[in-house]
Amino acid sequence: MSPTADIFIPCFVDQLYPATAMSMVKVLERVGVRVHYNPSQTCCGQPAYNAGYHPQSRAVAEKFLQDFETPAAQASARPRYIVSPSASCVGMVRNSYSELFAGAPQAPACQAVQGRTYELTEFLVDVLGITAIPGARLAGKYTYHDSCAALRECGIRAAPRQLLDGVAGLERVEMAETTTCCGFGGTFAVKFEAISVAMAQQKVEHALDTGAQYIISTDVSCLMHLEAYIKKEKLPLRCLHVADALASGW
Repeated sequence: MSPTADIFIPCFVDQLYPATAMSMVKVLERVGVRVHYNPSQTCCGQPAYNAGYHPQSRAVAEKFLQDFETPAAQASARPRYIVSPSASCVGMVRNSYSELFAGAPQAPACQAVQGRTYELTEFLVDVLGITAIPGARLAGKYTYHDSCAALRECGIRAAPRQLLDGVAGLERVEMAETTTCCGFGGTFAVKFEAISVAMAQQKVEHALDTGAQYIISTDVSCLMHLEAYIKKEKLPLRCLHVADALASGW
């Protein structure tokens, strides 16, 4: 029985990197997943939450729970998951929602949604047992950036590397301090611009030292931040979301 994925497309992806969302759909369908998209979905509430506006964030999170509630008629028909191309948003749902809905009437619905929510690569590897996408091909060397959300909030490290190592023609070269923050951090990049840029510079310099052509990660927010510095300095590096790499060559 084919699993069904209710895909959650975060604000960053929807507004700035829609092709990455399509790459995720392409990859999921390639491995036999039934993909469903609810056009009513909006935000997970993370921007407001991180800025300290918790009541406003809770209102957005309530809508998320409603948007991704499994229809009763489909609850037992086949496995149904929530899959997103953003470890940051997945981390918000899995962790911060517990605080937002602690002791609230929505707590049971929250727990049900949390238990079905996965970042793309962990869904493919840990749930479906897939470690390579058939036909994926991309020539060059890549270095991997562990986003703070993926590594620290979701415990994701091996899955994206396994999938990327399965892409024909793609060679991994680990950079120094790969687990160090890139400096984005949402509003941190706005409030502490100088520190944020310095952190991006350090990350990019480590990537350049590897001789890689690509920096690949699970989070477009990190990649957007790094790409801005790379373009400003006209450096020979390209930022690529893991979904786009897995959808290459076929």
